[in-house]
Amino acid sequence: MRQASIHPPLRLPLAFTGTHEVVSEEIDEYAHVNNAVYLQWLDRIAWTHAAKLGTPLESCLAMRRGMAVRHTRIDYLEAALLGDRLLLATWLVACDGRLRCTRRFEILRLGDGKRVADAEIEYFCLNLDTGKPCRFPPEFVESYTVIPEVAAAYEQLPHELRHVGYSRGGLQIQGSST
Repeated sequence: MRQASIHPPLRLPLAFTGTHEVVSEEIDEYAHVNNAVYLQWLDRIAWTHAAKLGTPLESCLAMRRGMAVRHTRIDYLEAALLGDRLLLATWLVACDGRLRCTRRFEILRLGDGKRVADAEIEYFCLNLDTGKPCRFPPEFVESYTVIPEVAAAYEQLPHELRHVGYSRGGLQIQGSST
């Protein structure tokens, strides 16, 4: 995953971004990217961002602490196809500094600027030895802070855009024979 320097407009400022080109192994029987692959992309950009913030995987393993997923919500908005070049963007949008944080993601197709997916993942701090939730170590408190401009912009998003993974107005089915 490469860091992107120029990208279409994103909904929030100061994104951490990377680019990805869809490869044949990511395509399913419907000739588009399999839904499970999006989770891999979100995981990869989150780890890349965490490393830049000062908490790479190696540090987490040494501290025996990690951030584990509690909830994942995704809106699949456009199909990603073989050869599409995508912009993956992420932000920390909420963090209590003790146990939990929320990360926002956007995936855009660079060729036409269309939004492919929006996602939010809620994480909690996990003790890797016990498998139980625990307080942030000092390194997490320092690394996982929300940028004030991001928090302000996130709060200004319309309600429906801050609630990823919930219906945005009902399903429209055309040509149904039922």
